Parts: sequence; structure tokens; C-alpha cells
Amino acid sequence: MPLVNIFLREGTTPAFRRDVSLSVHRAMVDVLGIPEDDRFHHLHEFRPENIQTEPVAFGIPRGDRTLVVQMFFNPRPPEVKEALFAAARDRLRDTAGVPEEDLFLCVVETARENWWAAGRVVDPATGYDARMDRTGASG
Repeated sequence: MPLVNIFLREGTTPAFRRDVSLSVHRAMVDVLGIPEDDRFHHLHEFRPENIQTEPVAFGIPRGDRTLVVQMFFNPRPPEVKEALFAAARDRLRDTAGVPEEDLFLCVVETARENWWAAGRVVDPATGYDARMDRTGASG
């Protein structure tokens, strides 16, 4: 049951916010193998003065459309997180028009026992949602 916080500057359209959320969700479904209906996203809009970033960071010029995606989920191997970052970056660029230089992705891993939601059934052998297709999922 991933939980996603998306932080962006105020003034975006509902369609843009929907596209951002769906892009991140699709990447998580494809890479992590989570169920289609396992989407819990919170979008937080900030006034421009409440998002402080350097105009050049790591030698790359940054725009004024900073988008931070913070994903909470169970531990995964590094290569799975790399694949997730690549999929999210590509989907956000292609679907929502977010340039990669304005995108920041972060994973926060938490133990399986720290999650609860009504109706969720966890497979005790794996610790994952029992509905997950673990055969095709990475990690």
C-alpha cells in the first residue's frame, strides 16, 4: 500500500495534477506490481516563495516548476527503485510535460507491519498485498 506525497507550486490545473498522479501511479503499478486500485496520493500546492531551490543544482539549470514526489512503500532492492525512478521520470515527462531537471523523486521505505487499511489482505509469507501479481513484478 504505497503512499505518495506530491509537492508542487500552486497555480497548476486540475488536469495537470491528475496527469502527475496517474503518471506516478502507472509507474508504480508497472514496476512495483501494486494493484491498480492501490492509489493513495496527496497533492500539496505551495506558493512560489515556499519552495526554495537553487537555480543551478548539481551543475544543471533548474526551472521554476519544481515537482517533488515522495513515495512511501515497503523495502525494495536498489535496482527496483532505479527502474521506478526511470519509469516515473519518463511518464511524468511524456504525460504531464514535467522536464526532468525540475523533478525530484524520493523513496521512503517503511516496514510492512507499519501499514494498515480496511479491506487490505496481506500475504503472511511475503508481507505484500495478497492481490499483487508477484510473478511479473520487480522486487
